[in-house]
Amino acid sequence: MNILIVEDEKKLADAVQYILRKDQHDVDMAYDGITGQEMAETGVYDVIILDKMLPLRDGFAVLKNLRKSGVNSATIILTAAGTISDKVLGLDIGADDYMIKPFANEELLARVRALGRRKSNLICTNDEVAIKDVLFKLNNYEIITANKTIKLTSKEAKVLEFLLINRGIVLTKDQIIQRVWGFNSEIDRNNIEVYMSYLRKKIKEVGHAVTILTVRGIGYSLKEV
Repeated sequence: MNILIVEDEKKLADAVQYILRKDQHDVDMAYDGITGQEMAETGVYDVIILDKMLPLRDGFAVLKNLRKSGVNSATIILTAAGTISDKVLGLDIGADDYMIKPFANEELLARVRALGRRKSNLICTNDEVAIKDVLFKLNNYEIITANKTIKLTSKEAKVLEFLLINRGIVLTKDQIIQRVWGFNSEIDRNNIEVYMSYLRKKIKEVGHAVTILTVRGIGYSLKEV
């Protein structure tokens, strides 16, 4: 999963980043509320780990702004001292979970995995997405119908997964790059056009369950046919 940590205690942020990467997650970090909100607003993160007390903008204000702008990334609030009223307020403004520092690494990993499973809005079992008569096996990098199996590269599978999760929504090239290659990637934006061309050809080989639309000047959207 793609995870954003917004935490001003750099030692803690580095430690959390380490255990999440060891658990095979892609992780970005921000050390203040304004930067964290700007990164989260790209919409590329599955889970956000958000400290309550942050410089420049506190975690509750960040979360409230994200929910108002339509960002629905699953969010865990971190706090050094969590009162019942704080927990209620955090959950009411859109937090999905609440953890009090210090916490056990195993518990954080378990909660992150649980939120990742809960977030998916796909008709999906074990990373398999079924649309009409086409099965997208994302972990195996395959598109399957009754008569044919098409192999994908790992990057093609990640691009397709992001489009499937957000089908019907227009995604910009920057959002796709940040989701698939990472926030600080230097990949040329024109490469996204190449990947879309490859995916269109492979999807066409197995039928017409979905199509990838180009929205001129904005980005791409996957639509069921």
